[in-house]
Amino acid sequence: MPELPEVETVKNELSPYIIGRQITGVTLVWEGIVKEPSVEEFRSRIIGQEITGIARRGKYLIISLSNGDLLNIHLKMTGSLLIGEDSLEPPKYTRAIIHLDKDINIFFRDPRKFGVMRWLKDTSSIESKLGPEPLEAGFTPQVMADRLAKRTAPIKAVLLDQKVIAGIGNMYADEALFAAKINPWRLGGSLSQEEIERLHNVIQRILWAAIGNKGASVDTYFRPDGTEGTAHFEFKVAHGLGGKTCPNCGTAIERMVVRNRGTYFCPKCQPAPG
Repeated sequence: MPELPEVETVKNELSPYIIGRQITGVTLVWEGIVKEPSVEEFRSRIIGQEITGIARRGKYLIISLSNGDLLNIHLKMTGSLLIGEDSLEPPKYTRAIIHLDKDINIFFRDPRKFGVMRWLKDTSSIESKLGPEPLEAGFTPQVMADRLAKRTAPIKAVLLDQKVIAGIGNMYADEALFAAKINPWRLGGSLSQEEIERLHNVIQRILWAAIGNKGASVDTYFRPDGTEGTAHFEFKVAHGLGGKTCPNCGTAIERMVVRNRGTYFCPKCQPAPG
C-alpha cells in the first residue's frame, strides 16, 4: 500500500490543485524523506519552479517542473499526500510540506517513514526498475505471456515483481489470483495460455474498478482531500477483508506466506499445484 489504483487516484485528484502553481518553499519535518540529492540541493532545485504536470509510473508519482526537472515521490507503505491551505495545522505524521503559491500546501503524511522524495533530471532511473503498465493498450495477453515465460517463482511473487509488471501490490495480486482461480504458489511459467488470458483480463478489470472507487483505505491511505477510498469494499479475499469464507463456494479463506508476503486465497477455488 498504496498500489497502482491509490497512486493513480492521488495523481488525478492532486492535478487540479497543483498544476500551474509555483513551489514557494519546502518544510522538512523529517529530512530523511529526501533521498537524493542533498537536502540543500533538493530545495534549490525545486523552489521557485512552476508545476507543469503530474504523472504516474508504477507506484511512483512524477511531478514535472518548469525547468524540465522532475520531483519524484514514492509513497511506499503508509504515505499520503494531502492538500490544505497554508493556515491549516499539519496533519499528524506529516514528514514534509511543499508550499505552493495561492496559500496551497501539499502535506506528505507518512506514519512509518518509508516514503521518499527525489529530485531527478529524467526518468531513466525509474524506468530501469519497472515493467510495462498493466492498464496501457500495449499490455496485451501476449505481452503478459512473454513476461511470465520461464518464471520459476510463485505467480504471487511474480506479480509483485515491479520489473515484470508495474504497479501491482499485495492486495490486488490476491484479488486477481482469486478472480482467475489460480493458486498463488503456481510457478509463473507454468500457466497455460487460457490461464494467462484469464489473469490478464481480471487484473485490468480489478485495477480499473479500484481506480473508479478511488483506491482502498485498508490502513493509512487517504485521498488528497483527506477522505477514504472505497475499493476495499469490493475485495473478495485481500487482507482478509472479504470475509471468512469464499463468496463462490463457502470454503474457509486461508492465509499463507508466499515469499514473505501474507497471501489470502480459497483452497477449493484455487487448488494447490499438483
